[in-house]
Amino acid sequence: MHEAFHYRSLEEVRARLTELGLSLPLSEDISILRQPLQLSRLRLHNRLTVQPMEGCDGGADGSPGEWTYRRYGRYARGGASLLWYEAVAVAPEGRANPRQLWIREENADAFARLNDAVRGEARKAGREAPLLIAQLTHSGRYSKPEGVPAPLIAGSNPYLEGDAPIDPSRIVSDDYLASLPERFAKAARLCERAGFDGADIKCCHRYLLSELLSAYDRPGRYGGPLENRMRLLKECIEAVKAAVSPGFLITCRLNLHDHFPWPYGFGVTEMSGEQPALEEAVRVVSMLHEEEGLELLNFTIGNPYSNPHVNRPYDRGAYVPPEHPFEGLQRMMDCVGTVKAAFPSLKVIGSAFSYLRAFSGCLAAGAVQAGVCDAAGFGRLAFAYPDFAADLLEKGALDPKRCCVACGKCTSLMRAGARAGCVVRDPLYTEEYRRAVLKKGEKQDA
Repeated sequence: MHEAFHYRSLEEVRARLTELGLSLPLSEDISILRQPLQLSRLRLHNRLTVQPMEGCDGGADGSPGEWTYRRYGRYARGGASLLWYEAVAVAPEGRANPRQLWIREENADAFARLNDAVRGEARKAGREAPLLIAQLTHSGRYSKPEGVPAPLIAGSNPYLEGDAPIDPSRIVSDDYLASLPERFAKAARLCERAGFDGADIKCCHRYLLSELLSAYDRPGRYGGPLENRMRLLKECIEAVKAAVSPGFLITCRLNLHDHFPWPYGFGVTEMSGEQPALEEAVRVVSMLHEEEGLELLNFTIGNPYSNPHVNRPYDRGAYVPPEHPFEGLQRMMDCVGTVKAAFPSLKVIGSAFSYLRAFSGCLAAGAVQAGVCDAAGFGRLAFAYPDFAADLLEKGALDPKRCCVACGKCTSLMRAGARAGCVVRDPLYTEEYRRAVLKKGEKQDA
């Protein structure tokens, strides 16, 4: 069923969807994307956002590097209303690579300078400055602070570990988990000082807080019933709320569904296999929105390390997906829309639009019109086409020759320990790919 993208018109896309028995919300009228989105204290001046995509280009001390400035400056000139910064570590042992951003007392001013520069780039381009959100994270099982795996896991998972199981001694203790809320709170306090508009308590893609949501078999305070499995997320949010001012936005990029069978995946049941079962996801969102008062959430599904076709359908990668890419898009829209429908007052950013290339704006507009989400997030497309928002909103269309081609080479760079960006559209990363992947014979990824 898998096939590469080959569609030359929206009519061809619709015809193939009909053949597959699928239905995506597609709209030629993209005017809704130009409308602002009002939060209680903040305002997005359009419905297009840049998703967190790690560039792996910070300094050893966690400060933004020269390439970090380049990327976010290009995004700022590109017209999106919100830049959801890539993962910023809250602890050195929780960094995913030696160049991952890491905010701390010693370098908070460096982040402030980056944010000032980013807003300045938007103003120089004659655009309204975007909102800036820092994604605060602990990488958990994907921690590689020295460039070699040093996992810190909530529990073992054969679907992720396969033939190389992680030593159970790497399972973190309840005491360690209990120390993290204050670390998130300190990082959020520094983010506010550095001029961010808000912070994301990252709980997606099987990083530590996300992994705890499926810790069904873990004993103690953080495993077993859902109240325990979402305890750390709740504690981190409450600690952050106590550490920042009322005007600082607290949000969460949340996995609704992992696409692993129970008990190794969240968003499934014993009976559903790998198919989404969102009852627990709805309960987590209820905690975040109704109990903790978070008004904006960013939803995703799947795992980019193990089943990347679920959260970012692709054409070429490390394996051939067991489904047509449009099925992946359908799953994402269904999951996001189902949870959004349960919370009419919640503002939601959706994901996975980039696969449709020049037609991704049609899916974004259709999803917002249909109530699937309130704004659309673009990750891979922003790597390839940093001014996608300006072209879409001002010209009414995207240039097919500048769009992401879903080749997975940006991920191959990250897996190779190199700085990540679009190999196809950006010569800076073309050379990085030759140096770090092709010359070293590294495995190409999805």
